[in-house]
Amino acid sequence: MATACERPIILPLSNPTSKAECTPTEALVHSDGRALVATGSPFEPVLFKESKHVIGQCNNVFVFPGVGLGVLISEASRVTDAMFLAAAKALAEFTVSHPSGEGCLYPSLKRLREVSREIAFKVAQTARDAGLGRTLDDQSLRTAIEDFCWTPDYARNLTR
Repeated sequence: MATACERPIILPLSNPTSKAECTPTEALVHSDGRALVATGSPFEPVLFKESKHVIGQCNNVFVFPGVGLGVLISEASRVTDAMFLAAAKALAEFTVSHPSGEGCLYPSLKRLREVSREIAFKVAQTARDAGLGRTLDDQSLRTAIEDFCWTPDYARNLTR
């Protein structure tokens, strides 16, 4: 891949980590550090030629939670390829507008809830537009997503 492409995109998405098609280190070594790498399992950042490469876990961390939330909110009768494409496009758009830095392909995990909500919205829209889910307008979809999401809000000083 690195012979024919300046910045090959390598996505070893198999789970668990031991079943990955290649490791991020292997991808970076064999591409002389030019590969853009994201995985389906968690991997530590890779230091290659004094550059730190943060390895994003794309499917389990960003895509699946948002798809699941969108399907629940839309009450979709089935999950389609179009919904996964909508999720991928939403993640790509979010990534471009909110880059993580340090060579990571995905936004910071600090934005996971925000990313999941946006993916859920796009998935719910896709279900609605395909006639597979509820016919809520966009604002109602966003409100339903916000109302559905749990927010960890604990009292700071709990006493017994």
